[in-house]
Amino acid sequence: MAKRAPISTDVEKETCVLVGLATQQQKREQLEEYLIELEFLVTTANAVSKKTFIQSLTKPDVRTFIGSGKLQEIKEYVLAENIDMIVFDDELSGSQIRNIEKEIEGIKVLDRPNLILDIFAQRARTAHAKTQVELAQYQYLLPRLTNMWTHLQKQKGGIGMKGPGEKEIETDRRIIRDRIALLKKDLASIDKQMATQRSNRGALIRVALVGYTNAGKSTLMTALSKSDVFAENKLFATLDTTVRKVVVGNLPFLLSDTVGFIRKLPTQLIESFKSTLDETRESDYLIHVVDVSHAQFEDQLAVVERTLAEIGSDDKPTLLLFNKIDLLKEGDEENEFGNEFESSAEDIISGLRERFEKDGNDVIFLSAKSKDDITTLRDLLYERVKELHIKRYPYNQFLY
Repeated sequence: MAKRAPISTDVEKETCVLVGLATQQQKREQLEEYLIELEFLVTTANAVSKKTFIQSLTKPDVRTFIGSGKLQEIKEYVLAENIDMIVFDDELSGSQIRNIEKEIEGIKVLDRPNLILDIFAQRARTAHAKTQVELAQYQYLLPRLTNMWTHLQKQKGGIGMKGPGEKEIETDRRIIRDRIALLKKDLASIDKQMATQRSNRGALIRVALVGYTNAGKSTLMTALSKSDVFAENKLFATLDTTVRKVVVGNLPFLLSDTVGFIRKLPTQLIESFKSTLDETRESDYLIHVVDVSHAQFEDQLAVVERTLAEIGSDDKPTLLLFNKIDLLKEGDEENEFGNEFESSAEDIISGLRERFEKDGNDVIFLSAKSKDDITTLRDLLYERVKELHIKRYPYNQFLY
């Protein structure tokens, strides 16, 4: 009898096209960089981008975000190539999504916030992360409900639970509002437990790794703590805060790896992840990890600084750590960074060092994969943590 062929477990990836709008506020050069990042987001979500469409308008079209001519062009392409979905780089209103779906029947329409929320949902592992993401998803969904919406669950029964002539959309809104209220209650309970855990760790100096997503924080965490921390070359590999005890010389401290930041991060996520960001708020020292090999690393640096300001952590002593210098040096001969990076890696590092050190910042350039570089970092951390420890416990100075 012939053997049966093994059943394939591979899931066919969805295909999509990317759409971006260049406006007076968002120039084409900047948009092109955002669309490269959007493609990376799509890949992280396990989909495949087939084509990118860019339109220039003074401002977004109120009805369909892009012009009717460009929408027709996209429609012809997605129908001809049997594309599954359209992904927009900016946030769309509920009516814009509905109008585009009516124009291109059978196509799924996502915007950047929705895509990021979906990636967070895929990556959430713990009860805390799952609750945070689900809350953000419902908060995003609520103002975008349409009459085409399908029920999340059966309608509630009982006296006073349903008014006369209540429409399906009203029922759906009520169900979602109730779910949001329940999730907020659950999250408050989890946050209280985590706050207690953080207070119990208060005796040790706390150092937090912050930075743009995929800057190399988790790899650095593994190198410093000598313990396995999940890391991969995808956006948002880390959602839950990981805390490890690290000992440098004779000095112990706590090191935490937090969720990475990104441009146009949905406000719902910032709100629901506030407790996770408390690790950053309550830390004594920050290590801001920057992927110096990225062509737009200065924009990424600025995004992180703005987010730190939003959560009230921009006044903490900070080490500015420019990571992945090995990739920067590899790019010298190929000149892959364009005109602004025509200089050699050494010139770039020298210029950045001079620029950022004059502000009194700690600045270090390294590759998280290099043991020699990690030794340099550990020596600097020892000095900074020792200073903080002496300030907090002056009677322990003789230990150092």
